[in-house]
Order: sequence, then structure tokens, then C-alpha cells
Amino acid sequence: MSDMAYRSLVYAHLLLFVLWLGGDVGVFVLGQHFRRRTAYSLEQRLALLKLLVAVDMGPRSAWALMVPLSLSVATAGGWVSLPFWLVGLAWVAGLAWLALVWDAHLHDMTPRAARDRRIEAWVKYAIAAFYLWLGATSLLTGAPIAVPWLAWKALLFGLIFIAAILIDVAFKPVGPQLGRLIAEGSSDATELPLRRTMDRTRIFVLIVYALLFVIAWLGVVKPG
Repeated sequence: MSDMAYRSLVYAHLLLFVLWLGGDVGVFVLGQHFRRRTAYSLEQRLALLKLLVAVDMGPRSAWALMVPLSLSVATAGGWVSLPFWLVGLAWVAGLAWLALVWDAHLHDMTPRAARDRRIEAWVKYAIAAFYLWLGATSLLTGAPIAVPWLAWKALLFGLIFIAAILIDVAFKPVGPQLGRLIAEGSSDATELPLRRTMDRTRIFVLIVYALLFVIAWLGVVKPG
């Protein structure tokens, strides 16, 4: 029974990875098409942007749930010994984060959504610090994670949080720039600043993809 529970957790972990990476690829492709100002009208590009935001909810949801699920998989598999209260706290944090993500999405462009995103940012800061500490401490001391490949996974997962936080920072000017594009129409004056912001953001997006690929390889191959 315990073996079946562990395998079920691994299966759910895999599904979240597929939802995260697959959805992110969809977001990336839609973003690339939004940039093609000569191929689509402004109205069509704005429709693509709305679709991008909707598709992005898949990866955002998977990311929030990946936090408690990853700790549950590692604990159930005997790879790490974590107290029950810590795993439970991870589920509380993950579900609270998921609720913030969806509440902000459903009340977008309101003070409520702005409040949700401020709280979400602090949640991500805290979880990033936890995974960076967990991975680095385990690599240096062999505890609480004894196996190096899993310690590396924890450290790289923390780096994903850092890259994602930098995505949010780089993407921040998009709101005013997009508003100007809608108000004034498409021109070099409105398009080029937006394009530069999206280009900067794309660097950190590609870093997230690279980290996900490495984390997946570590989880499957389990080197050493």
C-alpha cells in the first residue's frame, strides 16, 4: 500500500511537470506570435495576449502544487527525512499560494489582485530561500538530504524561483507599455519599448526552461 502511495505521488509529480513545462511552451509560442506586429492586427495580437494569460494559469498552478508534492515524494520515497509538520506546512503554503494565484487572476486589474500578488511575492521569496538553504546545506553537510542528486534538485528548484522573480521584475514595465500601445496604436514609439521589455524577460524564461530540463534529468537518471 505504501509503495502504491509513493508511485501515485510520483505519477502526480510527473503530471505537474508536464502541465508546467507544456503550458509554459504554449505561453512562449503565443508570446512569440504577439511580437509579430506585421503578421497580425492589433486586435488579433491582444486576443493572443488574453489567450496567453489564460494558458499561463496551468504552469502557475502546477508550480504552486509542485512545492508540497516534491517534498511529499521525497519523504514517501525515503530519500529525505522531514518532520510531518514541515510537509503539512508545505501543503498549507502551496494551497494558499494556489488560491492567491487564482484569486488574482479572477479579479485582475483590481486592488484585490494587486494585494494578492504582493502576498504571493513574499510567499515565493520565502520558498526560494527554503529550497536554496535545503539544497546548499545538504550538498555541504549531507543532511537533511543525503543523496547529492536530490540535493542538487532542491538547489536548482530554488534557482527557478529566483529566475521567476526576475521574470516578474523584468516584465513589470509591460503594463504601462501595453496600455500605451492600446491607447496610441501600433508604431515604433509604442512597439519598440514593449519589444525590448519582452526580450529581456525572455532571457529569464529560457533560464527556467534550462533548469527544468536539468531537474527532470536528475530525477529520472539519479546520477551517483
